[in-house]
Amino acid sequence: MRVLFEELVFATKRSEQIVDITGDVRAIVNRWGVSNGLLVLFSPHATASIVLNEAEPGLERDILNLFRLIAPSDEDYHHNRIDNNAHAHLRSVAFPPYVVIPVRDGKLLLGAWQRIMFVENDGPRARRAVIVQYVGE
Repeated sequence: MRVLFEELVFATKRSEQIVDITGDVRAIVNRWGVSNGLLVLFSPHATASIVLNEAEPGLERDILNLFRLIAPSDEDYHHNRIDNNAHAHLRSVAFPPYVVIPVRDGKLLLGAWQRIMFVENDGPRARRAVIVQYVGE
């Protein structure tokens, strides 16, 4: 069994933003030359999420609107007395900062329209990271 690890690092430019990281993740998997196993993507940030869905501009706006409906930024949250970003923390509770993707014959088993999207809930940030870890053959 192989266990491989790499950290994908990037910046975000807006307070709320979707970053399509599918190409970067595929490049890592291709570089590793893996066969069959599981790919775990995890972002070590309490105010970010990782989702799988279609990367279409209208849908991306809808996803961000859904996040705003679930945890509006203008509510009177208890945590805001400390850091004024409770909405971002709550969004990452509803949409966690991780996904698991099966890999078969070196290919990510994503659906035809699925993309891997990092969702920034508390930006902009000069440094955001996604840990890419593979376990398998």
